[in-house]
Amino acid sequence: MRVFISADIEGIATTALWDQASKTGWGYDAACRQMTAEVTAACEGARAAGADRIRVKDAHGSGTNLIPELLPRYVELTRASCGSPWSMVYGIDEGFDAAMFVGYHCAAGRNGNPLSHTETKATTAVRINGKKCSEFQLYSWAAATAGVPSVLLAGDQMLCDDSASLHPSLITVPVKRGFGGLTTCLHPEEACCRIRAGAEKALRQDFRGKLPRLPDHFVFEVSYKEQTAAVRASSFPGFVLTDDNTVRMETDRYWDVLTAVVWVL
Repeated sequence: MRVFISADIEGIATTALWDQASKTGWGYDAACRQMTAEVTAACEGARAAGADRIRVKDAHGSGTNLIPELLPRYVELTRASCGSPWSMVYGIDEGFDAAMFVGYHCAAGRNGNPLSHTETKATTAVRINGKKCSEFQLYSWAAATAGVPSVLLAGDQMLCDDSASLHPSLITVPVKRGFGGLTTCLHPEEACCRIRAGAEKALRQDFRGKLPRLPDHFVFEVSYKEQTAAVRASSFPGFVLTDDNTVRMETDRYWDVLTAVVWVL
């Protein structure tokens, strides 16, 4: 069994301030250790359920946050970025049996995490077909286009609640909840224990072939904090300016959405 894991940092148990997610910020090193511990927990759960190959994509920022020497020896790690629309799930393909997402956070404009955003802090909302869209939605749907079911999501409570219906076999593991500028989190070790158990449970269920049905048509909207960003994004092929701060495109191809994300977010 081959498992793909995508890892972010704003949704791990301990992050509450932007400094903790920035290489130059206070608390970043500790956040990287916890991110690595939570990914390791997912790997251990997957291994216990029978996974014999695990690839991890370091998907936050520069893609160089996980501490390689602290990961299990059986893990293959993909770091940094090449600018591909696959982005946070770069390297996934039809050869993988399942995808897992660790350290993910709720969408831009949602109140469940003080670090909520979708790809960039420059927006107030990113929507697909009228609903606020998270990075988890963007890239778990990307995994689905490769035929890979998403079976585990670990992150903040609001993201878990918002995402529970996106995939038929999704197990969610909330490790913190937020309100305004604060978070309340599990003890870091307890978060890891729950992620490990969730990963094993996710892979022991009958998930094979259980993919979400993606919409037949996509209306992709981005609302920016600054009107200048909206004007600039409206020049990207397929986009129109719908108000002072918002652009929109429509397409029947999800790959068009993922490609646009590279350029407008």
